[in-house]
Amino acid sequence: MATSQVGRRERKKSETHQSIRVAALRLCAERELSEVTVEEIADAADVAVRTFYAHYPSKEDAIVGFDASRVEQLRLALLERPIDEAPLESLRVVLEGFHVESRDEWSLRMRVLKKHPVLVPRMFASFAVFERAMIEAVAVRTNTNAFSDLYPALVTAVATAAFRASIGVWRANSDQRSFNEIFEDAFRQIGGGLVTPLRSDDKSSDPRSGRTNSKES
Repeated sequence: MATSQVGRRERKKSETHQSIRVAALRLCAERELSEVTVEEIADAADVAVRTFYAHYPSKEDAIVGFDASRVEQLRLALLERPIDEAPLESLRVVLEGFHVESRDEWSLRMRVLKKHPVLVPRMFASFAVFERAMIEAVAVRTNTNAFSDLYPALVTAVATAAFRASIGVWRANSDQRSFNEIFEDAFRQIGGGLVTPLRSDDKSSDPRSGRTNSKES
């Protein structure tokens, strides 16, 4: 089979995959998860039910499951970052770009996750596929072994932990702070060595503030 034909087939498969995913997200953002059926999702995506099941095993997977083509995009994006850039910074940039490139879809997914928190653990479980791709890309960039060396797994774990924590904090504060703001704050704190926050009653003696606590002992 010609390469162009394979390319068209894969592109069509990816487009159908996304169409089903977006249809599932939109329906579940508007209604209760238990009320939305696979048949309704397939109809909204203009595909047959059998086509739905060829792409996703369940409606939950359509909402939070991984897209194999996007896993490869993430891996390639990491490999294309400047070779002298710190791996943690590369991971931050690529994860942020990964979110920005699908902003509308991401916004929908966050609405669904906030409405149906039972899906959050499932999303994180599916994210393991992305983590493996990131570990392998970091290993290539740092000339380390993705299986036997600690560094690729460790730096990826730090980045993905920041991503997970940002989602959790955003879900609790979405009316006050944007996801991007929280995500950037997470990496700033990591870069600063995760300094322990001051308790409110200690802030008056914070040497960084240039003030001292005037209370007598």
